[in-house]
Amino acid sequence: MSETKKYYQNKVAVVTGGASGIGLALCEAMLASGANKVILADINKEKLDRERARLEVEYPGRVLGLMCDVTSEESVKDLIAKSAAFGEGRIDILFNNAGVGLSGLFEQQTNEIWEKAFAINFYSAIYGIRAAIPIMRAQGGGHIINVISGIAFSPMAQQSMYSATKAALNGLTLALRYEYWDENICFTSATPGTTKTGIWAAGGIEPPKGAQTAEQSAKRILEGVARKDRLVLGDDADVEGATNCFNPKAAEGMDAYLLDVARKRRSGEWVV
Repeated sequence: MSETKKYYQNKVAVVTGGASGIGLALCEAMLASGANKVILADINKEKLDRERARLEVEYPGRVLGLMCDVTSEESVKDLIAKSAAFGEGRIDILFNNAGVGLSGLFEQQTNEIWEKAFAINFYSAIYGIRAAIPIMRAQGGGHIINVISGIAFSPMAQQSMYSATKAALNGLTLALRYEYWDENICFTSATPGTTKTGIWAAGGIEPPKGAQTAEQSAKRILEGVARKDRLVLGDDADVEGATNCFNPKAAEGMDAYLLDVARKRRSGEWVV
């Protein structure tokens, strides 16, 4: 058995945004690796019911689907409480995966839009962390993974909200990694890489050529989580972005690349 599979053996895991895309792929992969219980949380009832029923056939008694609006702290607290009950008092792993891709011109975005962006991409993770920490502390440890994006390292024009929310989530995650290290509660930031999911269709954009599958992304994320990596980078492009974006020696090249992206987007060509 691989070291990755060993890490998920008998674990109780909660995944927000778990009824589709990368969240669903994470759930399936953990179940296949021997997780004891996996809780899919999602706001889309139709998808949640369908995927829970499908997985229940293959993994009877090990799957729970829970409706959750991650922008509501009360809804997230209820999710964590019900998940712990299903897990017989345990939550070993929490993936704060729910989020949305955000785009648009800065001058057209009101404070209300910015508040909604932070509600789903940032505060939702805070709610999950707050609710899960007492459970993990009582059981002697746990692992919280916040799914960010490569855009946290390569902020792009017409994605100021997405860049800002994911950069903030990354900063929060890495600060908490050391705040809770001595309590055996591990924090990891994970980017999914460029992946074919519904996030592209929601923005009216075709996935880039060469985008990986959700299953490929989940595999890379789960391998890094099993190693308890500080930062898991979902594909090689994210590795390059994280390596170069804040490197003074790479500044000229990053400027040229990101300015080219900005100009093409301004002309109507959506590139990444």
